[in-house]
Amino acid sequence: MSTPTPPRPSELQQTVSRLHGELARSPRVDPASRQRLKELLEEIERLLGAEETAAAASAPPRLEHRLESLAVTFEADHPSLAGSLRQLTELLVSAGL
Repeated sequence: MSTPTPPRPSELQQTVSRLHGELARSPRVDPASRQRLKELLEEIERLLGAEETAAAASAPPRLEHRLESLAVTFEADHPSLAGSLRQLTELLVSAGL
């Protein structure tokens, strides 16, 4: 059985960029959820931009749990956004973030 290949940073960045775009095209997202998602995406972008592994390792715990919580929030009204959040969560976990 082979070990899955971790995602490339460019793949993670593309997913984050796609989420920014989806968020911009979703005017019905409530302001509090929109702000939570923006903050998480900014945090992820900082991690992706970290030059040292130690900086990435200092990521706040349970980032994936916070993303999943937002995905659940968006599930009914914004299923595409929820799916993208889950995809990002999987990529981050695969990358060890």
